[in-house]
Amino acid sequence: MSKIFQKTVTDGAWSLPLLDSISGQNIGILTPNTVYNWAQSEYAAGLMAWRIQRSDTLAVSRRGFGVLAGQNCMVEASMPPTRINPTDILTVYALPADATAVQSNCLAWITTSKGTELFGATDIPDSTDTEIKSVINGMTLGDAFFNSTMRSITIQLEDGAQLVDVSIIDAQGGVQWVAQGGFRGASTSSRSNEYNLMVDNMALQVTKGYSLKVQTITA
Repeated sequence: MSKIFQKTVTDGAWSLPLLDSISGQNIGILTPNTVYNWAQSEYAAGLMAWRIQRSDTLAVSRRGFGVLAGQNCMVEASMPPTRINPTDILTVYALPADATAVQSNCLAWITTSKGTELFGATDIPDSTDTEIKSVINGMTLGDAFFNSTMRSITIQLEDGAQLVDVSIIDAQGGVQWVAQGGFRGASTSSRSNEYNLMVDNMALQVTKGYSLKVQTITA
């Protein structure tokens, strides 16, 4: 069984639930207790994150990034088997491609021992270290995840943009961690059409004053 969920959404905000293209129902009402093992998500232009979340407790069971329409790949679309709760909803957070030629937009899923949260920033100047913060409350890495262990980071930039690097800076301005990124793919045969950088198996202790910064170059 496969289902299509869709919605026209407002940029820069978590959407209302995506609804089934035939019945107009959300995922939890339409397919309660069904196990999903893959998800293909796409947008018209820019960048986009998605999540499956319970509407009653707000707990998130699965999350990921979308790809530009027409660039979906079934290899990247697989996910651990996920049983749908009757109260689950499917929502997305989308941003457009930055209208300024030398600026770009960014989203990042950050996972720590305290949980997972979506970070991001808009209007990032080219070749300039720029801090990204929680899209929910604008908190920095150190404020949102103080006294936790950072486990993974996955970053998506707008279509065609390059991630030069991402760094974690302490309160004194010292670099505690840095990783180089790259481009997302631009076809169904590319290595990754979803992310510019994905790092798992981290064990970085997050303390007060830590900030997360990215350096990017537009297409």
